[in-house]
Amino acid sequence: MSDGKPRVAFFRPDDERAKRAEDTVRERGMEPLSDPLLEVRETGELPRADADYVVLTSVTGVEIAGESVGKSEAVACAIGPKTADALREAEVKVDVVPEEYTSGGLVETLAGRVGGARVEVARSDHGSDELIEGLVGAGAYVHETVLYALRRPSGGGEKTAYALRDGELDAVLFTSSLTVEHLVVALDETGVGVDGLDDVLVCAIGAPTRETAESMGVEVDVVPEEATFESLVESAANRL
Repeated sequence: MSDGKPRVAFFRPDDERAKRAEDTVRERGMEPLSDPLLEVRETGELPRADADYVVLTSVTGVEIAGESVGKSEAVACAIGPKTADALREAEVKVDVVPEEYTSGGLVETLAGRVGGARVEVARSDHGSDELIEGLVGAGAYVHETVLYALRRPSGGGEKTAYALRDGELDAVLFTSSLTVEHLVVALDETGVGVDGLDDVLVCAIGAPTRETAESMGVEVDVVPEEATFESLVESAANRL
């Protein structure tokens, strides 16, 4: 702990999202350790304009493609409330937000609507197969546009690894499967290993992230009911 406060690591990209995350962690009485594990590299691609539905799965995707989506006549679908808010800020009418903020939840919401429709999925290069396969299974004609690639920045994860080694960390907050994968690589590179996570609270934003962690030998202690960063922080605070 730092000054009696639990110290919590998170892995948001090094931009406004990291700053907002720091504020959220501090508001819950914890000390943040910001250790970006995702770096965004735009591909220059934009969603097709002739789709009946367009699906956005992240705020980053909206930042890249929101203007393009707003010019189309497609039904706009957001995977969760943060993505929906970003679309509205871009003056795009949001027609669909699933009750469960996951690929599976989005498929379930759209399954009865998209038979025979053209569905454009605009997202990162690490999107889940579940979304594409589920929409195809529902009878949609699906096209995927990769808007951006996600890479591990140079040195990403090292701060967390050394804090774990030195006993200076109380929890880690995983917000995607890719953050798990990148941290495990950093733990291996620094010689700390996944065992370094044994004595801290491990929190995963949803079931897919938990499953990835467990497949890599990381035991997950907390999964919030709602797949948002705020709920993840709240759940961690309640346990620390």
